[in-house]
Parts: sequence; C-alpha cells; structure tokens
Amino acid sequence: MSTPGTSTEPGRNENGPAAGPPDEARADRFVRELAELKIPDPAAGRAALWLRLGAVLMAAGVALAAAAYAVSHGTRDPLLQRDAITLGLGGVTAAVAGSALFLRYSLTGFLRFWMARQSYDLARLADRLLEREARR
Repeated sequence: MSTPGTSTEPGRNENGPAAGPPDEARADRFVRELAELKIPDPAAGRAALWLRLGAVLMAAGVALAAAAYAVSHGTRDPLLQRDAITLGLGGVTAAVAGSALFLRYSLTGFLRFWMARQSYDLARLADRLLEREARR
C-alpha cells in the first residue's frame, strides 16, 4: 500500500486523477481527463444524419407551406384550394417534426458535455473533501 499522495500508477494518485502541472489551466485539465476516458460515441454518424434530416424537413416544410399558400390564393377552384390547404398542413407538420428532430439532436452534444462537466466537478469536489479529511 502506498502512502497518501504517492503515485500508485502513472498519471494517478490514490485519490484519483493526477492534478497535472501546476500551470495547467482547469479547462485544459478537464479536456485532458475527458480524453483519458476514451469513451467512443458509436452513433456519432447517425446523430449527424438525424440533425441534417431535421434541418431539411424544417426548410422543406416551410417551403411547402409557403407554396401551398400561394397556390390556394392564386385560384378560385375550390378543389385546388383544398388540395393546397392539405399540402400546406403537411408542410407545417414536416416543419414541426423537423424542428423537433433538429432541436433534439443539436442539444444532445451540449447536454452530453454538460453531464461530463457535472461529473468532473463532482469528482473534484469529492477529491477536495477527501483531502480535507485526510489532513485532519
């Protein structure tokens, strides 16, 4: 068993990750420790695909709704107006679904980073509390 503060394995001490050089910034240390986790994201390509699909659906839905509005107001034929209204509702539906997809997949990256940051901060707090208890 090692004494407190001595290295048990390279880059680590017995209380967790090594603090790194004293001049290393907190953000740099955070990025380095995240890289040490080596957790691959197996569906990174799929998330990007859904994000692009959401953006395309948003744009296509708005364009379809605008075109349907122009068609419905450009004719006096009730059958054509009803078809345009139906297309317009489909466009609005596509825009709302695309917005939901885009929002969901664009927030995923941010929330994943936020959760990792919270985990890091809690680990640092636990390390500080353990060091305080060890000094007593």
